[in-house]
Amino acid sequence: MIAHERQGMPPLLDFDYELLLDARTFERSANYALLRITRVGDDCWDDCVDEAKPPVIVIDPRAGHGPGIGGFKRDSEVGMAMHEGHPVYFVIFYPEPMPGQTLSDVHYALRDFVSEVARRHPDTGPVLYGNCQAGWAATLLAADCDGLTGPIVLNGSPLSYWSGEAASSPMRMMGALSGGAWAAHMISDLGDGRFDGAWLAQNFETLQPEKAIWDKYANLFAHADTERERFLEFERWWNGYYTLSREEILGITQNLFIGNRLEQGEMQLDAHCTVDLKRISNPLIIFASDGDNITPPEQAMGWIGKLYPDTDALKAAGQRIVYMTHPRVGHLGIFVSGSVARLQHRAILESLDDVEALSPGLYEMVIDNPSGDPDCETGDFEVRFEPREVDDLGIASDDAALKQVAQISRINEAVYSTFVSPWIRAATTPASAEALRALHPMRWTRTMFSEQVNPWMALIKSTAETLRETRSPLPDDHPAIVAERALSARTGEGIGAWRKGRDAWITHVFGAMFGNFPFAAATTQAEKPSASSKKGMNNYGMAF
Repeated sequence: MIAHERQGMPPLLDFDYELLLDARTFERSANYALLRITRVGDDCWDDCVDEAKPPVIVIDPRAGHGPGIGGFKRDSEVGMAMHEGHPVYFVIFYPEPMPGQTLSDVHYALRDFVSEVARRHPDTGPVLYGNCQAGWAATLLAADCDGLTGPIVLNGSPLSYWSGEAASSPMRMMGALSGGAWAAHMISDLGDGRFDGAWLAQNFETLQPEKAIWDKYANLFAHADTERERFLEFERWWNGYYTLSREEILGITQNLFIGNRLEQGEMQLDAHCTVDLKRISNPLIIFASDGDNITPPEQAMGWIGKLYPDTDALKAAGQRIVYMTHPRVGHLGIFVSGSVARLQHRAILESLDDVEALSPGLYEMVIDNPSGDPDCETGDFEVRFEPREVDDLGIASDDAALKQVAQISRINEAVYSTFVSPWIRAATTPASAEALRALHPMRWTRTMFSEQVNPWMALIKSTAETLRETRSPLPDDHPAIVAERALSARTGEGIGAWRKGRDAWITHVFGAMFGNFPFAAATTQAEKPSASSKKGMNNYGMAF
């Protein structure tokens, strides 16, 4: 983590690239840049690219961490696009926002990027590939940039923030229990106008603490001979915390996660632009997972039924929406899993022409894999598009309780902005903001194990170097190893049980404060629709 910070936290792409546009130099500046992927291993652009194919623009999520997750390794979204012969462009961002940077500034920077790629490839519209937060950013582009893009691929992208069940998404209610957007405002004020991405990373880890604080490290130590490089490669990205401006985080919380204004057609980027998702005419491909505990399928697809009450309305709008779900991969696995890249993302890229040729309507993308292995890596597969009805999605939603939350958030934010924020801003200095950054739990829980901060760790390092030379691992069936792993498993289960109790308590308190959330009762397995018709029941939604 320390080494990565000292290097300036560059994008962790496993590909060579050149910088085309730097939005920090634009008239409306933003901390974004457009890259062109130039080399894959020993193969350069000319060896890989078929200029007749549409260019792919991969936009990585800016949600606390740095860019690179879409091209983290060779078997990735970038790698598959290059493998299929597409010219590939990648949108990155820098660790610090420009002063006063807004969502509107970012939006217009992305517009210029898309326009530049379209200028370079005038014969075919660019394909936008949006991951998580970048998915809703790409959706804003599609609603605003008429004619600039081809198909849009939304991977684990939340657009419907009030959809889903309380039992399956209890962490969505944490924003209500903390009083709404004012907390993000206060953190930004204490950060001297910047919102530390470590807070978002902490939210991610809070969703499933048994994995974040126990299972991940237990797996590392249980496979110490083989897990080192994979672990460090991921942690270098996971512990590189980027910041957002105060204006950006307030725009996100007020318009999206608490206000839900995007789905309702009320999100105003600036005085001249109100986003209406019904203006989107580009084909949409939505990729969600039943194993995603950050953007469950409800939040990825619930907006479809809100915008189009039935399939006839969708067809009348001339829209084509294709969705695909994975049965178990987690949120980050949608972007970084090699098996998902080699199968699902490869299938998406190979099917772009077929998607554009579909008549208006709603379709489920089904991959037929002759091997029967859902993680097929190299075998042949076939893709078909099954017509669906909007009602088939079966995504429940009732906005009454969450409308109350949004109203309370607006009141609290007005009170904080008027009576508290000026005093905190006056008392905050760059030095105090930097001290708070260094003292954040997501940082000191890492740095305390560095010999650069904790001199006692030098003893651990020297001991490890000595043991490494003479170490003789015990066999997997040794009683000590069996007992150790059993204890480790029970510890993880215990933390998981505590997390389930916490989630139940959150649901109960939310119901007491705002009235029973209509979907607090979990649906039994026997009552659930089939996988092909009901895509929207899983773990936890995002909580800011």
